[in-house]
Amino acid sequence: MPVRQVPGRQRGTGDLDEDLLAAFNHEKVLQDAGIKLSSVASTTYSKSARAMLEALLAGISDPEQLAELAKARMRQKIPQLREALASRFQIEHHGVMVAQLLAHIDRLDAAIANLSERIAAVMEAHHDLIELLCTIPGVHIHAAQVLIAECGLDMTRFPTVAHFASWAGACPGHHESAGRRRSGRTRPAPRWLTDVLTECARAAVRTKGTYLNAHYAQLRGRRGEPVALGAIRHDLLVAYYHVVHDRVPYHDLGPDWQRKRYSPEHRARRLQRQLEALGYKVNLEQLQPAA
Repeated sequence: MPVRQVPGRQRGTGDLDEDLLAAFNHEKVLQDAGIKLSSVASTTYSKSARAMLEALLAGISDPEQLAELAKARMRQKIPQLREALASRFQIEHHGVMVAQLLAHIDRLDAAIANLSERIAAVMEAHHDLIELLCTIPGVHIHAAQVLIAECGLDMTRFPTVAHFASWAGACPGHHESAGRRRSGRTRPAPRWLTDVLTECARAAVRTKGTYLNAHYAQLRGRRGEPVALGAIRHDLLVAYYHVVHDRVPYHDLGPDWQRKRYSPEHRARRLQRQLEALGYKVNLEQLQPAA
């Protein structure tokens, strides 16, 4: 069993709970002041929202001026922003609390940036491998770093790729009794590994003209989305195993993988391998079609 190699300190449940608490308190203060920014913006931590909050702390309370601070696509919502920013914001009360919460968010961002720099420094020795892992659809630099930290780099510890996928909790369970197949739930897997594989799987199935997209579409219709995503997580682990083991870029099977799999040529090769495994020597010769 490989030992997880975690570079630097990773964010744990305490860090996430602290972030959620800060976000909740931030939204609570804004709602108390009558600011409905979350009903217009997707997040209250965007650049536009931050500029508006800093303007409120500077003493600007006119909704027209605050709405004009919107940036990029947020400017399309300026009329809604004027209504959302018409508030009873009191700088001597709400301003103090908002300033404290923004300072807390800045400290968390600085801690995250510091850890990210530390992780990048540790991973510099594996720069070439990370580039190879990023050739897998849906895998980005951060995901590649997490995969290396959770799975390690020594794939010789696993006899086959199936053993590796089983260790990672990406294989269906085998609960059978008296010849009856029962639950097929997967075994518990490392939390961070499962989370990053799910994130990568959701990104990979959106890629057009790839094996992962076709495999997901083929399974989702008859098995449902959770099972289909589980299969894509397994595919990503298989790809990770071969990329790390052989130091080669990802090779996509193509969207027509199913047609090729059941083609006469593929079936003939499969039957030939089965006969050779039984000790027979087989020479394939294609017959000419009848006139």
